[in-house]
Amino acid sequence: MANIPSFDDLFCDPKGPKGNAWGLFGNNDLGMLNLLTPEVVKEASRDIQDGVRVSLDWRLNMPANPSFDRNPFKVEMVNRTKPGQPLRAVNDDIVHFNTQCSSQWDGFRHYGHQKSMCFFNGYKQDQFESSSVLGIDSWLDAGGLAGRGVLLDYVAWASRNNIPIDAFTSTAVPLRVLQEIAAASNITFRPGDILFIRCGFTKAYNALSPSDEALIAQRSSPDFIGVEAGEATLRWLWQNQFAAVASDAPSFERAPIAGSHADLEHMLHQWLLPRWGMPIGEMFDLERLAEECERRGRWTFFVTSAPLRVPGGVALPPNAIAIF
Repeated sequence: MANIPSFDDLFCDPKGPKGNAWGLFGNNDLGMLNLLTPEVVKEASRDIQDGVRVSLDWRLNMPANPSFDRNPFKVEMVNRTKPGQPLRAVNDDIVHFNTQCSSQWDGFRHYGHQKSMCFFNGYKQDQFESSSVLGIDSWLDAGGLAGRGVLLDYVAWASRNNIPIDAFTSTAVPLRVLQEIAAASNITFRPGDILFIRCGFTKAYNALSPSDEALIAQRSSPDFIGVEAGEATLRWLWQNQFAAVASDAPSFERAPIAGSHADLEHMLHQWLLPRWGMPIGEMFDLERLAEECERRGRWTFFVTSAPLRVPGGVALPPNAIAIF
């Protein structure tokens, strides 16, 4: 395992932006997924006690009306009967969707460091046009994601403290509250943990009427709840050495991520993806997971994720399963 520098000493490649971890784990493009060693995965499997499984993927047709000027999911079932022949009981289906809609991992091709126009490990846009380098398919070459998942349930905390949540406003889930939740849940993070944060977006969206869904997508600004961005949050994420992070919010961090509230030097997207190679999960369905954790009184579990094997994939559905 690499010798992990402190946040203040993190500047692995002088050709990259300050705070980069390029080359920290050697000559590969897996970034923080390198922390998912066989030893880490084996230890995480101790959280499997009775084999109960929970899917963490929202339906692919949700949100029914995507924001951020993205097209909605479409599926077409095609019966395989040939013209003029008797009906056959054989069907195909054809799907069209933007991988940034519904549950997804943001891969390292998705968001670069805007000042240097570099992606993780120094790749440039023109390299993506002619090859599949830095695609999510490389994660599958390494066996996909598997390890210990940890849930911080902000929705449950807010309910206990009589704090209302409006998932459709630009609202930050404070770092201090996440730290408080972890302490109250007796969670001690381990290097290679996969962090999940329940903010309340999918729960709120599931309760909308079709007309309200359409209105949300038509707003001039994509205002949504998300994790508080900033240097303190970055320090916390790096200190705890997460392999990946995910939430049920559209952008993981408070949206719009470059809004008037934002500290543009410490946007999470511009650090986690291009500097560290830490996957960001968005719009994961954490409702059943939260119920199962609450019922058991424990907030850790074994988790696997095998995204679609699209060559050069930018963002892809996670196909994630928590196992208790």
